[in-house]
Amino acid sequence: MQVCVLGNGQLGRMLRQAGEPLGISVYPVGLDAEPGAVPFKQSVITAEIERWPETPLTRELAQHNAFVNRDVFPIIADRLTQKQLFDKLGLATAPWQPLSSAAQWPEIFARLGELAIVKRRTGGYDGRGQWRLGPADTAQLPADCYGECIVEQGINFSGEVSLVGARDRSGHTVFYPLTHNLHQDGILRASVAFPLVDIARQQQAESMLSAIMHELDYVGVMAMECFITPGGLLINELAPRVHNSGHWTQNGASISQFELHLRAILGLPLPPPVVKGVSVMVNLIGTAVNYDWLKLPLVNLHWYDKEVRPGRKVGHLNLNDTDTDRLSATLEALTPLLPADYHSAIQWARQKLQ
Repeated sequence: MQVCVLGNGQLGRMLRQAGEPLGISVYPVGLDAEPGAVPFKQSVITAEIERWPETPLTRELAQHNAFVNRDVFPIIADRLTQKQLFDKLGLATAPWQPLSSAAQWPEIFARLGELAIVKRRTGGYDGRGQWRLGPADTAQLPADCYGECIVEQGINFSGEVSLVGARDRSGHTVFYPLTHNLHQDGILRASVAFPLVDIARQQQAESMLSAIMHELDYVGVMAMECFITPGGLLINELAPRVHNSGHWTQNGASISQFELHLRAILGLPLPPPVVKGVSVMVNLIGTAVNYDWLKLPLVNLHWYDKEVRPGRKVGHLNLNDTDTDRLSATLEALTPLLPADYHSAIQWARQKLQ
């Protein structure tokens, strides 16, 4: 079995690693690769990114019948059509509307309240291409945003969670437990996942993500990010791929999200993953590798072998144990081995474990 992954970043790398024990050859390919050098005609094709420029390779792949979810990516990659999908299915999300001109602002604040979240329809992630604006701040918005953005109501949420699940071609779905996430400056810093969850919240999330995957006839892993509010979960965004908040599954579940995605797109068995204890994932962002992390026996290092630059995801640490006290103690021991800007995220994770 053979899979080509459009995109050769860390997600493609981890898909390749997940395929090796199963005898699945996975080829992550850059967008500018020459079509003749890519074995896509004999492969099932997937992607680690939602949106890509037109290149000779992507033009070839766009015509390939084995490109799984080929027609779904444009819907989810555009926040306008993504929000329209939620509304069509009656799924809870923050009140929103398209942003067409500056003349809309008085009506927007009257309808949505004093805090507006502006997001570019396409592109923009990890906090980029987004603005938090009050009535006195609208002049800060670049002029080219009008007609290219949506605006949402700022939500007063108590926490952020994500649900990672998968669907096969027959419509069978499986899910991991909800993952608690902490974002700083728009970038995921840490995640905590428990094997025992709030049943009502888990059922609500699974119902919402199932409705989306069935409507789109989606095959593979999809992630759904949500806000926790007194009225229940509100969907923030979707990712039609393996997701940063699911990295803990590499060491905390019987089947990782990467293996689960390969199983789904190749028609292999898709049993529910068994979750082993409590997991913590710490994103490594613009941080040089420190092999002293490996002195701690619960720490699993996943290093992407990328040039270290400010704001760039260069790896992650996974910790897993059935004993939350031992896990918390390991996090405490890890704290001085990380830069100071990680300390609040480590403290957040330790509080989640209590």
